Amino acid sequence: MFMIVGKALWLIARPGNLLVLLLAIALLALALGRRRFGGRLLVGTTAVLVSAGILPLGTWLMQPLEERFPAVLPARVDGIVVLGGSIDATITEARGQVTLNDSAERLTTMVALAQRYPDARVIFSGGAAAVDLPPVREADRVSAWLEGLGLAADRFLFERDSATTYENALFSARLAQPKAGETWLLVTSAFHMPRAIGVFRALDWEVAPYPVDFRTPLDFYSVFVNLTLVDLAVKEYVGLIAYRVSGRSAEWFPGPAQPSAHRKGDGGGLQTSPSR
Repeated sequence: MFMIVGKALWLIARPGNLLVLLLAIALLALALGRRRFGGRLLVGTTAVLVSAGILPLGTWLMQPLEERFPAVLPARVDGIVVLGGSIDATITEARGQVTLNDSAERLTTMVALAQRYPDARVIFSGGAAAVDLPPVREADRVSAWLEGLGLAADRFLFERDSATTYENALFSARLAQPKAGETWLLVTSAFHMPRAIGVFRALDWEVAPYPVDFRTPLDFYSVFVNLTLVDLAVKEYVGLIAYRVSGRSAEWFPGPAQPSAHRKGDGGGLQTSPSR
């Protein structure tokens, strides 16, 4: 229910969609003779749209998220958790072949880290996150993608039931059963790392963050790219607030410090019941 409500609200509140909706309301108001209201709404919405597209607003919003955690690899790694979100479920289902999206670096990094740490367990966590499509479990598609690359599927563990970041952490914890003293690496997009770390800490699983898939800084200006970054950044900030309020995250804006209040034996005493 949390996922369905969240996705429904985001469909409306997403900055790009919201601006288009406001423009439509402004034009409708003008057509109905509400010129004063429609004119003001049209001018205001257009000003915001142009500003968001021309100014590097997306970069300004994304950089605090992406720079929150440094990309540092530990000398020893016992396990690696890679979060899903690298496959375009719509095209994959329609075309019958795995189609990667802009977050494909999560997968390519997974393969590279699996080779760098040959003794580490590797978990890919990704279920069916879309609510308006036939269920496409991302883990199943990733397994087929790895086999297509000639990589042994038994080298990886697949968590295929999660639909949210919280479930990524919860179900991966059940699968990994991390022990005290183990070092687990978490791989996800840099802008998504703060929210992901907050969830893992809320479950008392301290993981070492390894952010990938950076989107900033940009050395060019594009209205489409800027608006896309605004959408991504706003989604993460809204997600941080929603997860903290609902108890799914341990902090408002998780950072690289590891507070002792969120540690119970470096993975011991892990809470794996969906009580939050």
